[in-house]
Amino acid sequence: MFVIVGLGNPDKRYEKTRHNIGFDVIDALADQYNIVVKEKKHKALCGTGAIEGRKVLLVKPQTYMNLSGESVAEVIQFYKIDPESEMLIIFDDISLAPGNIRVRKKGSAGGHNGIKSIIAHTGTQNFMRIKVGVGEKPQGWDLADHVLGRFSSEDRKKVDEAIKDAISAAVLMMQGDVDRAMNLYNAKKQE
Repeated sequence: MFVIVGLGNPDKRYEKTRHNIGFDVIDALADQYNIVVKEKKHKALCGTGAIEGRKVLLVKPQTYMNLSGESVAEVIQFYKIDPESEMLIIFDDISLAPGNIRVRKKGSAGGHNGIKSIIAHTGTQNFMRIKVGVGEKPQGWDLADHVLGRFSSEDRKKVDEAIKDAISAAVLMMQGDVDRAMNLYNAKKQE
């Protein structure tokens, strides 16, 4: 089984915010592959199905972003998966402009509290990830206000395209073709 986790915050008030882009990608994947993500287990909403012939578990942790690792660690332990080869985390990145994604085989938390929590709870930073650009915080803004804010309609269009790219990259990564996903999607798009 391959596990794809999208990071975000539960509660209606956080829907479609920058910080919830991971949830948006999971929702789009679920729609595209007819997977229902409603089962409550492992401190998350989960859905099991198949993507391109491979059994997959889609996960939306319901612990709030800063505690995402609690949910992810439970999933890893319950399903006995190898996080390095059988798990993908999708989350927001303020260092990327809206419309861009970045594929990585592993890496540090880079200041992202959800990723910090996953590394702390799983004991590894060796897991695949897709960062979805949400744009830098404007000067003088509080970071929390920025990531918990919503996109302009112009940026939302770019982000919707990035979600499609993230889905395509996720499918390649799930099939073991991480290098190809990196080559195809890590190029910066024009602003």
